[in-house]
Amino acid sequence: MSAAAAGGDKKPITQFLEHHFRHFNAAALVDAARGYRAHLDDGGQMMVCLAGAMSTAELGLSLAEMIRQDKVHLISCTGANLEEDVFNLVAHDFYERVPHYRQLSPSDEEQLLARHLNRVTDTCIPEEEAMRRMERAMLKVWTEADRQRQRFFPHEFFYQVLSSGDYSEFYQIDPKHSWMLAAAEKNLPIIVPGWEDSTLGNMYAAAVIRGDVKNVHTVRTGIEYMTWLADFYTGVTQASSLGMFQIGGGIAGDFPICVVPMLHQDLQRTSIPLWGYFCQISDSTTSYGSYSGAVPNEKITWGKLGVETPKYIIESDATIVAPLIFAHILGW
Repeated sequence: MSAAAAGGDKKPITQFLEHHFRHFNAAALVDAARGYRAHLDDGGQMMVCLAGAMSTAELGLSLAEMIRQDKVHLISCTGANLEEDVFNLVAHDFYERVPHYRQLSPSDEEQLLARHLNRVTDTCIPEEEAMRRMERAMLKVWTEADRQRQRFFPHEFFYQVLSSGDYSEFYQIDPKHSWMLAAAEKNLPIIVPGWEDSTLGNMYAAAVIRGDVKNVHTVRTGIEYMTWLADFYTGVTQASSLGMFQIGGGIAGDFPICVVPMLHQDLQRTSIPLWGYFCQISDSTTSYGSYSGAVPNEKITWGKLGVETPKYIIESDATIVAPLIFAHILGW
């Protein structure tokens, strides 16, 4: 039998994973990818949660295609991931990689600061070309909304900037590799809990202090995101199951998963179904007293997942695991 016949119509990455990834975390990766595909095939929808620095790790190389092919229906992300995909979009050529970052001395770090290079592990984000450029772009939409007495969520302001086309001249990567551009084109729902904890969140606070923005509430808040999510979850699950694919730990996952116990316990809407799929990629080892290191079954006690909910945990580096899972789902 030829190799092509043995592999059917599966592409090289999927074939490699299914042949070699047979045990332990490798097997969990394949199981999670198959479970994700099965959830979609059964008519389900999926929320992807982005923590860590996945945008600076250029997850858009695969996540953007997941969005375009309707494999993602909602994103929950940190403010850093929201902005850093756009930083990379407009300033990629000015980034510097520091592969020897483990050997940097405090003096070496100070030299990077003097050059206005903000380090994220092995990658330095340039302040002027990335952060300040987008600060100027966001100030325009913030102040205009403020003047019009309008209010928008953080991601909606980004969509306004990206959809305007005013900054396309600065694009330094292939636009198809930006997950934020893909999301803006589809008007994909995004929730950004704790957006204030981001570079542009700090810049917005500065704009309020300076008086550039008169109404601090021009950017809508995390509580408003939760009330929006409650309506979204209620509506979607009337017709299909909603799953949760969590990359990393922290608020990007902890915030949205709580919508179900809130609906059940605080609003007494007990007929609303639990999350229909759960997977977390994390290098936080299983431990006591750690949210990120808690096994999925612990979430049963909080009313977030059920006994029958498909559950996966992959204890590994998300920058390695997530692109492979997405490639499997996409059939690459």
